Amino acid sequence: MTDQVLAIDLGKTGCRGSLRLDGQQTRSAAAPGAPGLANAGGVAAAERAIRDVVAQITTPTTTFTLSIGAAGAAAAPDAAAQLARRLTDLPGAHGIAVTSDAVTAHAGALGGAPGVVLAAGTGAVATAVDAAGHFTRTDGWGPLLGDEGGGAWIGVEGLRAALRCHDGRAAPTALAAEASAHYGIVLDDLPKHLGQHENPALLAAQFAPLVAAAATTDDTAAAIMTAAGHALARTVLATIDRSGIPEPAPFAITGGLTNLGAPLLDPLRRAIAQRTDPRAPLGEPIDGAALLAVDTGTVLEAMVVRIL
Repeated sequence: MTDQVLAIDLGKTGCRGSLRLDGQQTRSAAAPGAPGLANAGGVAAAERAIRDVVAQITTPTTTFTLSIGAAGAAAAPDAAAQLARRLTDLPGAHGIAVTSDAVTAHAGALGGAPGVVLAAGTGAVATAVDAAGHFTRTDGWGPLLGDEGGGAWIGVEGLRAALRCHDGRAAPTALAAEASAHYGIVLDDLPKHLGQHENPALLAAQFAPLVAAAATTDDTAAAIMTAAGHALARTVLATIDRSGIPEPAPFAITGGLTNLGAPLLDPLRRAIAQRTDPRAPLGEPIDGAALLAVDTGTVLEAMVVRIL
């Protein structure tokens, strides 16, 4: 059978797979995501998610190169290598490539060209490649230590505001009723509900769209969304400063948070307008994973673990 590329985009919310022949998708599948390779049990969770997607897409006669962009790979390169080794027994796979989803986001959005890419989903990370090929990454530190302005961050801030309202520690906000209705619990049970979930960041991120929707009429929600936009802007501007890319820097944003619209994107764009040259992304992170299935010969190659 003709060899194909099976590209995987593994995030904290979802795991997507795309089987491609000559660049054209022939099959696709999706499964729940994983907490991240840097987490305890992260490699095993990632392996389960990837095997689930591969099983949905492939047949016994399918041969392919597997190329994965995984959350947490940049922070835990040893875990990325371990994941690659654990997948070598996949039937039909004759090459494995594993890298960070931040790297595949950059490759997908700018195709390996110089510039800055903000990947904003459950987490948040900005990456840059300059004309000399130097790679820079900012944030992407996970939900406990960073990912400021990302979906989990917005969700947690919304839930904190709901509990402050519930306690009488802050002004009333619609987010209290929204949280109770969304999770189907009384707010007193919210810590237990999140704490017992195997992927709390995913659960919190699910509340982010409700915070964004409430921002048009609720001052508390509006303030959270503005703060998220400013946090993402600081990440982008720090990346420009650290990378030394000439300004205005080519810039693209990718990831599910773009769907939150004006409450998030307007403050972000205003804050970075003078220093960036916005571009429509060429593709998604999964397209970047497909691009990196083979040695690109760029600086991004140094970020990829390959087992042939």
